[in-house]
Amino acid sequence: MDLFEYQAKELFAEYGVPIPQGRVATTPAQARQIAEEFAATRPGAKPLVVIKAQVKTGGRGKAGGVKLADTPEEAEEKARKILGMDIKGHTVHSVLVAGDTKIAQEFYLSYLLDRSDRTFLSMCTVEGGMEIEDLARERPDALARIPVSALAGVDHNKALEIVRAGRLPEAAQESAAALAERLWAVFTDEDATLVEVNPLVYTDEGQVVALDAKVTLDDNAAFRHDWDRFADPTAADPLEARAKAKHLNYVKLDGQVGIIGNGAGLVMSTLDVVAYAGEDFGGVRPANFLDIGGGASAEVMANGLDIVLSDPDVKSVLVNVFGGITSCDAVANGIVSAIGMLAERGEPVRHPIVVRLDGNNAAEGRRILEEAAIPAVEQVATMDDAARRAAELAAGA
Repeated sequence: MDLFEYQAKELFAEYGVPIPQGRVATTPAQARQIAEEFAATRPGAKPLVVIKAQVKTGGRGKAGGVKLADTPEEAEEKARKILGMDIKGHTVHSVLVAGDTKIAQEFYLSYLLDRSDRTFLSMCTVEGGMEIEDLARERPDALARIPVSALAGVDHNKALEIVRAGRLPEAAQESAAALAERLWAVFTDEDATLVEVNPLVYTDEGQVVALDAKVTLDDNAAFRHDWDRFADPTAADPLEARAKAKHLNYVKLDGQVGIIGNGAGLVMSTLDVVAYAGEDFGGVRPANFLDIGGGASAEVMANGLDIVLSDPDVKSVLVNVFGGITSCDAVANGIVSAIGMLAERGEPVRHPIVVRLDGNNAAEGRRILEEAAIPAVEQVATMDDAARRAAELAAGA
């Protein structure tokens, strides 16, 4: 889960990380009101505030999503221009109105999960405020990479090692190290996979402040936290939101063949096979990723079919199941019951459904589907043939 900048900063503040004062506005009028409150406490300050587009992508400044304003009226005008902008495919629905910070120097600091080396990594450089990917590619020696032990973590000595490796000026090192310790607490306590500050700034007053904030939280740890406050209803696909409410692992894709499988690996393979087969039928592609897990009960199957068939782009459905802990006869009974349950809801299945069963008790599962004689259901023996048939049916729909 990626956080908006303002959400990441709220999290930083909870851990004592210094951040600029700021509030979120969703309308130009709100931006003006916030700027008026800043003007009351900072009379004559120029620039008065900075208006920052809240989108979960980089490059906001280059796209015109970050603007300075000297007056409340100008803050309203700049917010009006930014709200509704499209930045790399992300629509701006809110802006952060923050007090302008007098910057003496810009740094970069982050913690991340280094999957390749199976460890945690801190990156730091005195050259902040620029695209860190460009710096890492063009001048890798300018970016210090410090491994962090999961057991030892980051104490003050380790934090000093990090900021000194990044060549931060001596005057800023103690404050930056204290901030680095607090960022490590954010990273570990909140089960983050990335905590990044770019830029981390040294102000004219000699303070070190997180001017920007980027945080990615590990969805697998959501059960340990109250992350509903970070939900972004404007970004969620309606079908994905419905699937999440039913505890289904669903991702909407741009295609025509609905996919239902048990196990993430099998579903990923099914996506590849369908995409490959679809090349012979005008470029038919998978419409979704849906993993129903190991317990394919009638209710789970009904919910899965309901979600998949709610997508207007879906023309056919491929159910690809390899029976393991859950045997194929249970899956077959689930399919029959699911179609019956949908019919009882007044939602009869009209799309062709291609079913491939293999593994534990597959023969019995196929027999159950044959005896059910459901017109919409067609069985195919192999995954390749099932994918080809589903693509063919989608192309001909």
